[in-house]
Amino acid sequence: MVEAETKIVIPFHDIDVMRIAWHGHYVKYLEIARCELLDKIAYNFPEMEASGYAWPVIDLHIRYASPLNFGQQVIVKSKIVEWENRLKIAYQIVDKESGKRLTKATTTQVAVDIQNKEMLFESPRVLFDKLGIRP
Repeated sequence: MVEAETKIVIPFHDIDVMRIAWHGHYVKYLEIARCELLDKIAYNFPEMEASGYAWPVIDLHIRYASPLNFGQQVIVKSKIVEWENRLKIAYQIVDKESGKRLTKATTTQVAVDIQNKEMLFESPRVLFDKLGIRP
């Protein structure tokens, strides 16, 4: 299935009073990785909108195993793991030098028809086409 690796250096403005990345910024790192992953199949947010579908995130899970520190170089590994009825992406944030897993997460998105605002109970054909899969 489709996978991507996104390199991120933890910036100073993401650090909290404990001198580690504030937990809320992890969502931003996942978003950066998700966009890079979706670019690989030419179905990022502008292409989604052009196809007539919005794909809101309806579920997010993050497991913080080790903190991220200022200046630390990490790799966010992302992979599409479900696509039939929803778009589920799994993530791992690993230290670039050691390869140690620091965080794992998932996001789940569903297709919503932009015109009538109705959620689809199965993914639209365009997603299967972008993934090169015949439903």
